[in-house]
Amino acid sequence: MNFYTNTILDNHPCFNKKASANYGRVHLPVAPNCNIQCNFCNRMYDCANENRPGVTGRVQSPDEAVEFVERLFKFRQDISVIGIAGPGDPMCDADKTLSTFEKCRSRFANTMLCLSTNGLALPEHVDDIVRLGVSHVTVTVNAVTPDIGSKVYAWVRYKNRNYYAKEGARILQECQDEGIRKLKEAGMIVKINTVAIPGVNMEHIPWIAKKAKDWQVDIMNCMAMIPVHDTPFANIQTPSREEIHHVRKSIGSTIRQMTHCGRCRADACGKLHENQKELFDDSF
Repeated sequence: MNFYTNTILDNHPCFNKKASANYGRVHLPVAPNCNIQCNFCNRMYDCANENRPGVTGRVQSPDEAVEFVERLFKFRQDISVIGIAGPGDPMCDADKTLSTFEKCRSRFANTMLCLSTNGLALPEHVDDIVRLGVSHVTVTVNAVTPDIGSKVYAWVRYKNRNYYAKEGARILQECQDEGIRKLKEAGMIVKINTVAIPGVNMEHIPWIAKKAKDWQVDIMNCMAMIPVHDTPFANIQTPSREEIHHVRKSIGSTIRQMTHCGRCRADACGKLHENQKELFDDSF
C-alpha cells in the first residue's frame, strides 16, 4: 500500500477548492533544467510580484530545500503539501527532485508530496515516484496531436537529442500518454494542466479534455497563457476570464474542472491567493 492511501487527500489546496481556504502549499525550486522549449516560456524573467509557473528567486539544493521547510513549519501549520514544479522540469533533474522528495518523506512523514511535470521523462520515473509516496501529479498537456504540438513547442530534448516540429511533439505526446497511464495504474491522483493559447490550441482543448477522460485523470486545469518578453508568443494576447470560463464550461461535462488556480511560481509558499511571504525571506 502506498503512503498516500493513508493520507487525508482532501487537504490538497490545488486539487480541492474547499481545502484552499484552509491549507497551503510550498514549492521547492530544486530543478533548474528543462527538456522542452515552449514558445510561451522564458524563465529568465523573474519579478517578485509575479505569479507565473517557472519563475523563482533562486534555485535550491535538496538540502537547502529541506532546511527551508523545517524553518517554515515552525511558523506555518497550514502547509499540507510539499511540491516540486521547477523552475525547469522536475523530471529533467530527476536526481535532485527524487532526492528532495526522499528527504522530505523522511522528515515530514505526514505531509503530502506533489509533482508537476511536462511528462517527457515521466515514464522512466513512475516507480520511483510511487516508492517515495508522492500522492499527486500534475502533467502539463497543451496538445494531443503533433500538428498542434508543433506550434506550441520549439523543440523537445529526448535521450540526449533534440527533436523539432511534429517529430518532437509526437515524442512528447507518446511519453505523456505512457506516463499518465502508468500513474493511474498505480492509483495516483492526476491533474492535467493546459495552457490556453489563442490562435494556437484554444479550439483544440476539447480534444485534450477527451484524452484526459480516456486517461481517467481526476481533474483538469485550463490556464490562460501569460505573454512573456522574448518568446515567439510574446505578442499573443492572453485569453480573457470570459474566454477561459467559456472553455471550462464547454468541457466541464467531459472532465471536472479546476477553477481556483493561482498560477503558482516555482517557489510559491502559502495559500493559493494570499499575499505570500517570499520563499527566501531572511525572517524564516
